[in-house]
Amino acid sequence: MRAVVVPAPGPAEVLRVEEVPDPVAGPGELLVAVEAAGVNRADLLQRAGHYPPPPGAPAWPGLEVAGRVLAVGPDGPGSGRSEGWRPGDRVAALLPGGGYAERVVVPGDLALRVPDDLPATEAAALPEALATVVSNLRAAHAVAGERLLVRGGSGGVGSVAVPLARAFGLTVLATAGGAERVARVEALGAHAAFDHRVDGLVDRVLAATDGHGVDVVLDVLGAAGLADNLAMLADDGRLVVIGLQRGRRAELDLGLLLARRASVIGTTLRSRPAAQKAAIMADVREHAWPLVVDGTVRPVVHAVHPFARAGEAHRELESGAVLGKVVLVP
Repeated sequence: MRAVVVPAPGPAEVLRVEEVPDPVAGPGELLVAVEAAGVNRADLLQRAGHYPPPPGAPAWPGLEVAGRVLAVGPDGPGSGRSEGWRPGDRVAALLPGGGYAERVVVPGDLALRVPDDLPATEAAALPEALATVVSNLRAAHAVAGERLLVRGGSGGVGSVAVPLARAFGLTVLATAGGAERVARVEALGAHAAFDHRVDGLVDRVLAATDGHGVDVVLDVLGAAGLADNLAMLADDGRLVVIGLQRGRRAELDLGLLLARRASVIGTTLRSRPAAQKAAIMADVREHAWPLVVDGTVRPVVHAVHPFARAGEAHRELESGAVLGKVVLVP
């Protein structure tokens, strides 16, 4: 089969399509013919040599796919055959890696049934974002009625977080870069959106919350956003850091942290043990996926590229101009 491989760490131009061995479904696994694969920032880090795949995962990138089941492995951990999967079923799946390929294997408990009216290019843009948002809202103990600030509401995770959190009953505020992207984020369901390129973000968020601040911040920026994020938190607020797009290190005002009785939480998804991933996907399957099936939550797909143009897809995502997700197709 063909896969988009990384012969050596480097810029987007190093990506190339090569023949690799076909995978075989093991106990509890599904063999899936890939129709589309989501592109994530973790893939960019892996390509650059900064985020190696976990043990046992294929060497090439790709954390989420959509396609059709080709075969079901024997009974075993992973709930493949026992969950009633059959060849021909439409599926979207979370992967530890290897999604940039014509075929993948995935544990059945990391897979979601795709409705007939959801194109594969959209389904492939959802598993990673849904798992990230659901698991981090749980980590923050966010509940209906609270105020959530999504930093980067126009990104691949943010553009799913906005409608999903609103459907969960939270008041959703978000940031984006530029007036057009702010308008798009508001159209996704944000109660208010703010241009982070304009000075005074903290004051604008506080004004929008009658001076109280927000209960939860979902942050992809990392170091550069730390001070503002803490300043925008309400008492007993929780800052959840899920990305490091703008740096790894920053000073933390512990006095303000104590005064607000605030918490700073950091999480990752890819490196979690299999049992934790299965539990997260069970949560997604029960609480988030029905909102996809009924059309309440749909992804924003910025562009679709063939495998042969994977380098262009990576450059596009690196440019910062993407609204939503970029997707690859075989």
